[in-house]
Amino acid sequence: MSLWAIVPVKPLKRGKSRLAGILTEEERTQLNQNLLEKTLKTLSQIKELDHVLVVSRDPHALTIARNFGAKTVQEDGQPHLNTALTRATVVAQVHSTQGVLVLPADLPLLTTDDVLALIDRAVKPPVVVIAPDRHNKGTNALLMFPAGLIEYDFGEGSFQRHCERARQVGAKLEIVELPSLALDLDLPEDLEMVRKMEAAKV
Repeated sequence: MSLWAIVPVKPLKRGKSRLAGILTEEERTQLNQNLLEKTLKTLSQIKELDHVLVVSRDPHALTIARNFGAKTVQEDGQPHLNTALTRATVVAQVHSTQGVLVLPADLPLLTTDDVLALIDRAVKPPVVVIAPDRHNKGTNALLMFPAGLIEYDFGEGSFQRHCERARQVGAKLEIVELPSLALDLDLPEDLEMVRKMEAAKV
């Protein structure tokens, strides 16, 4: 089965605005770039992925993506995340992908094993594999076979909505709960948690 990873990326200078109280704009921009590069490096090591597709309206983010061998989709204006993901999925389908993995670029602890754990659960389609955030509210990874099986519904409370959409179409629903997938970098306490976990590794 062919599988594409889709990575949505906000403009690097604007992402992580809720960290503005503890990081300067320059620091947030660098953080966003580091997260994107780490995500792309991790995905590039996974032979089970046929292609990585980055969707963004930030030319610099798209240049970084191409430097890692990823395909890119340039957003126009300020489309909603779900609209951008739908467009990117259509691009992947045009190239005959059978499945898509949506993986935001703000998972600082992401490893290749995490991605393989998601892929390993995507057997006997139709299937939807979801990794919730640590609050069991948001969606930190969403894999579906076939591509386009359910509509994207990212946003506050998306985990339950994506689960419900999978049930509505009769897909097998697999939920993957891993600490490294559950921690997305959004709030100051998330950054503090990442720093503590990284310090503990040293």
